[in-house]
Amino acid sequence: MKTLKTVFALIAVVTLFSFTAINDSGGYEIGDIATDFSLENIDGKMVSLADFKEAKGFIVVFTCNTCPYAVAYEDRVEALNKKYADKGYPVIAIMPNNTDVKPGDNMEAMQARAKAKGFTFPYLMDQGQKIYPQYGATKTPHVFVLQKTKKGNVVKYIGAIDDNYQDANAVNQKYVENAVDALLSGKEITETKTRAIGCSIKV
Repeated sequence: MKTLKTVFALIAVVTLFSFTAINDSGGYEIGDIATDFSLENIDGKMVSLADFKEAKGFIVVFTCNTCPYAVAYEDRVEALNKKYADKGYPVIAIMPNNTDVKPGDNMEAMQARAKAKGFTFPYLMDQGQKIYPQYGATKTPHVFVLQKTKKGNVVKYIGAIDDNYQDANAVNQKYVENAVDALLSGKEITETKTRAIGCSIKV
């Protein structure tokens, strides 16, 4: 009986790890090529990464209006765009939530929020929720830094913006800035993946 219990326990553990591996394998990993998209911006125009001919890469941020974590990071996302857009790494923000579940994230709300906050970056709607699963985004905010190459847009960093969502003045590690600065200077990114902190994407 003890042997059988041990066997079943091992099977249970293996099964658990198998499901964990399946869940973790969804979306992009570092070094993958991110496919382009065409999503509606708050100005009604369709936006693709290919539209940014002079870009060296992108700071793709999955975010929304209704998550307190996303709201806490709004000014920092805007600051990233102001710092890096002219250097070739513009912010591309994508709202991934199901607006039937979160009506506060619908296009009208996105437009109002962008106007109130003075967003200088595209704020796109993931209509049909087709793009965020490709990336493997699970939170708002969740960041993917891409580098434009001859092969395509290579994923170079995945995770959080920094290490303190509560207080921008108490941040010790600026993960996204460190990643983009490394890319701009031709150096290796020291921390390519961190855990995104935020609200779960609503499906």
